[in-house]
Amino acid sequence: MYPAPVRRLFGTDGVRGVVGKDLTEAVAFSLGRAAVMALARGDGVRPDFVIGRDTRASGKMLEDAIAGGIRSAGGDALLAGVQTTPAVAYLTTDLGASAGVVISASHNPPEYNGVKFFGEGGYKLADDLEERIESLLEASPTANGGEARPLTDGNERYLRHLTEAGADLTGLKVVVDCANGAASETAPEALRRLGAEVHTLNDRPDGSNINEGGGALHPEIAGEAVGRLGTDAGVAHDGDADRAMFTDSRGAIVDGDQVLAACALAFKESGRLRGNTVVTTVMANLGFRRSMEEARIEMVEAPVGDRYVLEEMLKTGAILGGEQSGHIIFGDRATTGDGILTAIEFLSLSIRSGSSIADLGSAMRKFPQVIENVRVADRDGLHEADEVWAAVRSAERDLGDRGRVLVRGSGTEPLVRVMVEAETDEEASGHAKTLADQVKRSLE
Repeated sequence: MYPAPVRRLFGTDGVRGVVGKDLTEAVAFSLGRAAVMALARGDGVRPDFVIGRDTRASGKMLEDAIAGGIRSAGGDALLAGVQTTPAVAYLTTDLGASAGVVISASHNPPEYNGVKFFGEGGYKLADDLEERIESLLEASPTANGGEARPLTDGNERYLRHLTEAGADLTGLKVVVDCANGAASETAPEALRRLGAEVHTLNDRPDGSNINEGGGALHPEIAGEAVGRLGTDAGVAHDGDADRAMFTDSRGAIVDGDQVLAACALAFKESGRLRGNTVVTTVMANLGFRRSMEEARIEMVEAPVGDRYVLEEMLKTGAILGGEQSGHIIFGDRATTGDGILTAIEFLSLSIRSGSSIADLGSAMRKFPQVIENVRVADRDGLHEADEVWAAVRSAERDLGDRGRVLVRGSGTEPLVRVMVEAETDEEASGHAKTLADQVKRSLE
């Protein structure tokens, strides 16, 4: 039996950390056990949890520990193997399961891993449910033991769901960078089933190469391949494939803001944009904001994190929301950000509209945006760093309505992120450096 840990675990997107240090078998076992007690329906039916993992070497060990914890509390573990995060969300709903568990650290390096949960409706857990799980980490379950069994048709179920959303992509040539992650088989297969000619990058995971040398954090790698191979577009996913970044036929990057803007405009025209509303985050480019204003589309702003985007979508009834980082949520088709679905939706929009990816990306003017990530000893001290906020106010006064400043702590790493937008790169870079230097002086 693993001893239960006692400490704050959940961050912005589940539990995440270096395996063997922050995230151990003991932590995983306790999370599985506590989750059953927190999420069980109370109707006497034995709860079942769909478990999927990305391609990290530590995934199987953590899967075994979590499944052991689930079984110890009287739940059943449905082992789906390597799956993307959105695939687990979809399968949880499609199978009518009690919950879903994803073992992944998303875009983080291979030595990291993480655990996040979906409730029975396929939505990420609210903060109070995560707190409930933490409160039960040391509790002793009273139910009899459950069982673990493989879920053999998970991939096919998810692929059918994806391809139902797409147009005929015959004739389209696409580079797909799989980041050596969970999408390495599913993403190319989904696009091929729709008729696209697919050229793959980083689709041979070995347990230690996830997110290495490509993927959504480095879409320029796909862009280089697009230019070399002469394809129409490039798509880059992260390790758990809940996001997608694009490049056009020239290799120019098309980010989440541009995808969201193009989809919002097209959805409004077709009548699909429920409530004439789109949800974005505080990081959205100033050009996105102005594009929505010009189109008279209502823009709702959420904190960074696709779970917060989704919360606002559910509050407002919007079916479209997303982030600059490539998390796009199509609420009429999915319950979370889905990179493969985003690729299918965006490439299908290109085909249906007769527009190139470059044309779609130009739906908004992209203001120069500079982001400085400052490693700090205590990111929580930011709100009391008076000298930082004085520097922010000074930069805002200088920029006026010609730019924007955002300084925030990372939800997953010991970083403070400084973002400045302006009409020129030089102006944005100058203010960003000044602010980053002040953050270092105040918080290092």
